[in-house]
Amino acid sequence: MAANRKDEVLEAQKSFDLANKKYIAELDTNKGKIRLEFLQDIAPGHVNNFLGLAKIGFYNGVTFHRVIDGFMIQGGCPQGTGTGDAGYKLPAEFNKTPHVAGVLSMARSNDPNSAGSQFFICVADAKFLDNNYTAFGKVADAESLAVAQAIGKVQTRSEKPVEKVVISSVTITDSAK
Repeated sequence: MAANRKDEVLEAQKSFDLANKKYIAELDTNKGKIRLEFLQDIAPGHVNNFLGLAKIGFYNGVTFHRVIDGFMIQGGCPQGTGTGDAGYKLPAEFNKTPHVAGVLSMARSNDPNSAGSQFFICVADAKFLDNNYTAFGKVADAESLAVAQAIGKVQTRSEKPVEKVVISSVTITDSAK
């Protein structure tokens, strides 16, 4: 059972102002940097959750534990197995954002309200996910998409990278909306 980090995340979220600022998260990986911008008006709960987890350092040292070339890269599991989370779940915020290359979305189980800390970045179009997963951001630039797609090409065994792809840190910056 994962330790419940909800109180820490809620405290960290107090420093964010989704109404007046826009946020960028930069994932520093051993394959390069991925800058993410957020769909704050469409999925504010998921954005706030990701920002809070990043601020408390939850994502530092986690891996992209699931990689499927031509589909997506998935990270955010503290165990690196796809079975872990931050000890709590989020209600779905399904929306009309198409799951195309570069879209950031929350991983979940069969229960629509089971997202927690695991996320994925589409490295190709995955329209079959539309309206079934909470899209809450996208890569911020072409360089970030290229890094995500390069991660999507790493050698895998049963969807797990043979060589670890690690998120060493996540840096959050903000600007006026």
